[in-house]
Amino acid sequence: MTSIIRRNHHTHHIFMPGMASAHSHAFQRALRGRTQRRRQATSGNFWTWRAHMFRLCQQLTPEVVFDLSRFAFVELALSGVTTIGEFHYIHHNQGGQPYAYRLEMSDAVIAAAREAGLRITLIRAGYFRAGHQQALVPGQDRFCDADVDAMLRDVDNLRSKYADSADVRIALAAHSIRACTRPQIQAIADYARQHTLPLHMHVSEQVREVDECLAEHGRRPVELLADLGVLDERFTAVHATHLEPHEVTLLGQARAFACICRSTERDLGDGSPNVARLVAAGARLCVGADSHCEPDAFAELRAIELDERTRAQARWVAADGDALLMAANQHGYESIGWGDAAQEDEVQLRSDDAALAGATDDTLADAVVFGATPRAVDGVRVGEREIVRDGAHVGYAGALAGFERALAKLQP
Repeated sequence: MTSIIRRNHHTHHIFMPGMASAHSHAFQRALRGRTQRRRQATSGNFWTWRAHMFRLCQQLTPEVVFDLSRFAFVELALSGVTTIGEFHYIHHNQGGQPYAYRLEMSDAVIAAAREAGLRITLIRAGYFRAGHQQALVPGQDRFCDADVDAMLRDVDNLRSKYADSADVRIALAAHSIRACTRPQIQAIADYARQHTLPLHMHVSEQVREVDECLAEHGRRPVELLADLGVLDERFTAVHATHLEPHEVTLLGQARAFACICRSTERDLGDGSPNVARLVAAGARLCVGADSHCEPDAFAELRAIELDERTRAQARWVAADGDALLMAANQHGYESIGWGDAAQEDEVQLRSDDAALAGATDDTLADAVVFGATPRAVDGVRVGEREIVRDGAHVGYAGALAGFERALAKLQP
């Protein structure tokens, strides 16, 4: 990767390939700063945060989702992100009734990415239940399709509608072991394999998820996915946090991706995936903004290694700057179906930015990954389109106005 990070000494710029954020829930940008205060006697966790998220979901309209998503994507662009994998699961109207036009929400997210100038993979997620023998809670019904055939018809229609789009691709997800039965996971995986599409899934994000999987299936999540034949080089395990060593081996043997989302995993107290073990097993890393709780793609990337150092109480544990850039660029693009475009986008950094001052040509990769902040981003080009110029996004004013308009419509 060092050969594609280069410096222009005359213009005081460093050029690097665009970064992919392979796991995003853009609407959750509305929650930043709104879930951090203790509101009860006991400590919070993922499940208490999820209650806040469900309350937000009850209020969303396609127009609000567009405005929230557009701003989230503009913010990512200002951090050097050029391609987004939007793990999309809000499909239906309030009360869970499908829209008359079923792609209403999907189109809103895609339009937001286009307005922001990013490439997007709309990862259409299947979500069918709250969990084994669990009742849906308010807001959750907006995620649920009547059956897997209805979901796959939507995927067919999305693929048809955007077949000729240069900036849009479609992928599939089974949301999680909690939200899908074995036959539903199998049907989604079969469709993805038949059409050579990426397949994503939240995997072992929570200890409770693992426990529930064992109770229902007698198998841990990755064991179950291996039994179903789901694991392959197009599969992305999002989080992959609470894995036993043999599960890591299964992901590595399949050459699957592990999408690490450290800012969200830390914010929610989820735990920390064993990245060193994943890398050693042969899994490929990518990175995701997930809940958009932080606005810094460089910090998101370096946290993969720095958090491993905290765990190991050692340095140089899992990935150096070159390997992390591979995760952000080539592997990230591949995980969401844009591998052929990984070298077509470019980020221009100011080499005289305070965070990068003093970097030598032979330390550029490490200086960028372990030191840069969005403040250093001077320009971003997606294909032939310049979306960030002189440190400013070309559509920032309109995106900010829309974001503020959307927030005004929401109750905290």
